[in-house]
Amino acid sequence: MRTALVTGSAKGIGRAIALALARDGFRVAVHYRSSQAEAQATVDAIRATGGTAEAFAADLAWDGQPDSADGTVRADPAAALVAAVEAWAGPSGIHTLVCNAGIIKSQLIAFTRIEEWREVMSANLDSAFLLTKAVARPMARRKVGRIIYISSDAGLLGDLMRAAYSASKAGLLGLAKTAARELAASNVTVNAVAPGIITTDMTSDIPESRRAKQLEAIPIARFGTPEEVAGCVSFLASDAAGWITGQTLCVDGGLCMRTS
Repeated sequence: MRTALVTGSAKGIGRAIALALARDGFRVAVHYRSSQAEAQATVDAIRATGGTAEAFAADLAWDGQPDSADGTVRADPAAALVAAVEAWAGPSGIHTLVCNAGIIKSQLIAFTRIEEWREVMSANLDSAFLLTKAVARPMARRKVGRIIYISSDAGLLGDLMRAAYSASKAGLLGLAKTAARELAASNVTVNAVAPGIITTDMTSDIPESRRAKQLEAIPIARFGTPEEVAGCVSFLASDAAGWITGQTLCVDGGLCMRTS
C-alpha cells in the first residue's frame, strides 16, 4: 500500500485531497497544526470507508533561528514529521507528498511588517522546501515518488493586499521546476497545482461586491470546489502521470487564461 502525506489536511482543500487519495487506495498521513478535532474527523472519515489513516501534528513554520534567550534552536519540524510518517508507513515509506499547508494575511505592501512577511513565507514556502528536502533522499533511494505543491492563482496573477501570499505561492512554482529537474533521474515527479477561487472557510468571508467581480473574471462563472482540486492531485499522484513533471496545473475555471 502506498502512503501519502498531505499537509494541512484537517479541512478544506487538504481534507478533500486526503479523502481522494484514500479512495485511490493510499494510506494517508493527515497533518495538522492546531485543528486536532478536524484532523481526527478526516481520519475517521477515511477509516469509515475502509481506508487507513493517522493524524500527525506539527507546526511547520520554522526558520532555524533560536527560539529562546538561552540560544536553543527547535529541531526542524518538517524533518521530524517526515521521519514519523516514514516510520508509520514502514519499508515502502512515503510515496506521495502533498504540500498544502499554508496561511494568508491581507495588507498593503506599504503597511506589511517584515515579521508578517516572514510568517507567511515560513508557513507557505519554507515548509515546502524543508519537506521536499526531507523526502528527497528516501524517494530517490526507492526510485519512486510524487511531490505536489498546492500553489494558487495568486502566484501567477498576483493578488491585491496579499504580496507575501502571492510571492510564497509563486515561489512554489520555481521550487517545483528545480526539484523536478533534480529528482527526475530517480523517477520522482514534482508538480504544482494552482487553484483559483475555491469555496472553503478561507473564502467564505469575501464581501459580496468583490465576489461579484471575481465571478466576472472566471469564464466558467462559478467558484471551484475542494473536490475539483483533489481530483487533479489524485491524477498527478497516479501512475498515469508518471511522465508529467515540472508542470503547473491551473484549476481555476479559466481565470488565469484571461491575463489581458
